[in-house]
Amino acid sequence: MPADEDELTRAIIALASEYGRDRYCRVTALLQAAGWQVGKDRVQRIWRRKGLKVPSRQRPRSRLWLNDGSCVRLRPLHRNHVWSFDFVQARTHDGRSLRILTLIDEHSRACLALKVARRINSVGVIEALADAMCLHGIPEHIRCDDGPEMISKALRKWVAKTGPRIQSIAPGSPWENGYCESFNGKLRDECLRQEIF
Repeated sequence: MPADEDELTRAIIALASEYGRDRYCRVTALLQAAGWQVGKDRVQRIWRRKGLKVPSRQRPRSRLWLNDGSCVRLRPLHRNHVWSFDFVQARTHDGRSLRILTLIDEHSRACLALKVARRINSVGVIEALADAMCLHGIPEHIRCDDGPEMISKALRKWVAKTGPRIQSIAPGSPWENGYCESFNGKLRDECLRQEIF
């Protein structure tokens, strides 16, 4: 057994408890960034020996693309083809609610905007979209759900004037906005649950 095995094990357990959603590959990268000379096989061996858990798989959702390649929904083909946005709810230390608007480019998976406020209405959504369009260009499509901010007449009218087409997801089907939901989950796990605001 190597001399640093106990210290490495403690470091792995600490990272696994801090980043519970991540697997041993991510923990290996974090250890290497911290200066450890360690490979993923060794980390995996310790990971299994200590019985560290990986989040259970979610049940499969309905397919977004058919076998013949045709789409049930619009597939992003290039940068600025499809943007999607959604809201994340959080609370500040004093218990008051906080809303975060997340806007991502589905092709590059890049976060284009994070707007944080106590309340965000359709005007706030328009401001965030306008700022992102000034920086990154105008997308061809914008995907969103059917929340009150997204279906407002002001937002629909503004989007129609600027050029993109709105792609609404079906009510109660968050997996149709999967890239944004995935980003929101990581934002919750890696930021909102780790910090006090």
